[in-house]
Amino acid sequence: MKLAGNPLPHVSQNELQAMAYSDPLTGLGNRYRLRDKVRLLAAERADDPAPFAICIANLDGFKPINDLFGSEAGDEILCQVAHRLKACMPDGATVTRHDGDEFAFVLPLVFERVGAERIGQMMKDVLSAPYDLGDRNVRLSASFGFAIYPFAGEEFENLLKSAETALYRSKRRGRAQITVYSTEIAQEMKRATQIEQALRNAIITDAVDVHFQPIVRIRDGVVVGFEALARWRDADLGFVSPAVFVPLAEERGFIDALSDTLLRKAAEAALSWPRELFLSFNLSSAQLMDPGTSRNILSTLSRVGLDPRRVELEITETAVMTSADTAQRIISELRASGVRISLDDFGTGQSSLGRLRDFTFDKVKIDRAFISRITSDRASEHIVRAIIAMCQGLDLAVVAEGIEEQADVDMLRALGCGMGQGYHYGRPVDGAATLRYLQDHYHDFMAIERI
Repeated sequence: MKLAGNPLPHVSQNELQAMAYSDPLTGLGNRYRLRDKVRLLAAERADDPAPFAICIANLDGFKPINDLFGSEAGDEILCQVAHRLKACMPDGATVTRHDGDEFAFVLPLVFERVGAERIGQMMKDVLSAPYDLGDRNVRLSASFGFAIYPFAGEEFENLLKSAETALYRSKRRGRAQITVYSTEIAQEMKRATQIEQALRNAIITDAVDVHFQPIVRIRDGVVVGFEALARWRDADLGFVSPAVFVPLAEERGFIDALSDTLLRKAAEAALSWPRELFLSFNLSSAQLMDPGTSRNILSTLSRVGLDPRRVELEITETAVMTSADTAQRIISELRASGVRISLDDFGTGQSSLGRLRDFTFDKVKIDRAFISRITSDRASEHIVRAIIAMCQGLDLAVVAEGIEEQADVDMLRALGCGMGQGYHYGRPVDGAATLRYLQDHYHDFMAIERI
């Protein structure tokens, strides 16, 4: 039987409208409320467009907590976030739940960048306090993107897009960052997108190159291996630093494709080296969070035909700790197949010694920050001395990075450091130049070529 009239006769029109403008979980306004507040404020200031600000806040690392503790715990955290934000909002401000773990604000009395950053810092501090889940406490941080009317846009959609651009830049810079939109930031984000698209095409067309830097035995200067380093020169963008494009690929979700291409090229080049030389290759933090990483790496080596026992993978402490359990499994699987694992940039993390205890490594690479001052700074000398002695006790090989002077070599040799790498021994060069380097520096290479 068909019911006539209002399908919800007990709900008034005003109540229906309120429901349409409210977030059912937190009771805050929703995206429609935000839109109407911005449009109303802009209309009020149309004759004399006095500035105001909108902001989007995103909780850092909320999804893993939601996955770990469950959706009910996630909902409870979101409700606590909403309560805190309502309590700390300045007079006249509006807070809404924008989407998922994002919240948005209209701030009528924030007129410029300094004021926005001050409000952002206050909200960041409020949201960083522990969240009570009954039997446990959880800590979170938040990132913020601000846009100021009318400079960042006069229409709601444009203003919102500017705030999203600012938030995106905050997320790129790490956790708990605050960004106020500007034309410079917009240009920076536009260039990042241009680099991303060009890099994706370069991967497809096999246009990203691999260069190799020698790693030598310090006591006699004999080459023992090479580290593979990504290099890319685009027809339009020119040379793009790996410090720019590698993090970008990681951030935008295609580091696996880039790494697969680079590892394949590096492994193919290594086939032409003497068999006792190893290939050192860097893994990103994103790869150490992906359970399929070890399978992908071993599959690539198998297709190329390079013995896994000739491969060393370099990982940083930060990468290991991003997802420690998954990283531990990946490291174990790779080592079981003969791949060796190096802890890169040793000494720069907050708890490097703990990583040596918790994970099984084959080698430690001492960060160049210590090596560059080893002959001029007694503290650096003593730190390097202690690292070398500790690694000897733990039966770990040691590589000193960033060697540039003969005096560095002499000091490291006296301290008993096993291997070294840096401009003193050779700059990164392409595969063909690497073969020429071996002809000049590796005494058995010519004999091997004749076999």
